[in-house]
Amino acid sequence: MTGALPESVTLVGAGRMGGAMLRGWLAGGLDPAGTVVIDPQVPPETQAFCLECGVRLNPDEPRPASILVLAIKPQGLEVAAPTLAAMIGADSLVISILAGKTLENLRTRLPNAHALVRAMPNLPASIGRGATGAVASPDTTEAQRAQAHALLACSGIVEWLDDEAQIDALTALSGSGPAYVFLLAEAMTEAGIQAGLPADMAARLARATVSGAGALLEASPVEAAHLRRGVTSPGGTTAAALDVLMRGGGLPDLMRDAVAAAARRAGELAG
Repeated sequence: MTGALPESVTLVGAGRMGGAMLRGWLAGGLDPAGTVVIDPQVPPETQAFCLECGVRLNPDEPRPASILVLAIKPQGLEVAAPTLAAMIGADSLVISILAGKTLENLRTRLPNAHALVRAMPNLPASIGRGATGAVASPDTTEAQRAQAHALLACSGIVEWLDDEAQIDALTALSGSGPAYVFLLAEAMTEAGIQAGLPADMAARLARATVSGAGALLEASPVEAAHLRRGVTSPGGTTAAALDVLMRGGGLPDLMRDAVAAAARRAGELAG
């Protein structure tokens, strides 16, 4: 799916993720003159960024927006709903990155919103390397969906879901996934220390190995399993390590259980 960036966007919530998305939009070519940020507690660095770029910050009378992006804390939706309603017109597109808030939740709190996109980005979106899943309400037009895609793609890849029920699995895989990778780097560092390496060296090697392998995986057209086999010589050191990691189901079973647990919890939080 392709689409041009819209002419105007109103962002509500400019915290860590909202601020990262704003920077990605402007870097991708969004016109700052058509961009509005609303956040009564905007971080100082984001405030300075808005002033420097010419983004309008906290206008006195917010107007209905063609595209309204919600990046507030999920628990703040109830309180913010009356204010948000004034920014939603008949043709507005509302894009929400509020974790756990379903399309039905949004419809209930924002009854005048018809075109809705629920998106789930992950932490690497903050450096433009994210993986975002999205699902659109039936009232969302193809043109609006293309605009949503263009905005979300400024932060990395975007996958559109056929069914909102899939978003719990996506949350468990890519939403929570960076923590799994960080844990791997953490465990590798500790293992290197136990094997006799200095702590700072083990940390540098683990970090570079994880990030380098990820970059190779992204650059290579072949599947991860093929890359794994390519560095695993029969009877070699890697094979000895993988025998341990896969013993009795090992890492593959643990990862399946971990993702399943995260997906269940995502469903519980969505209510």
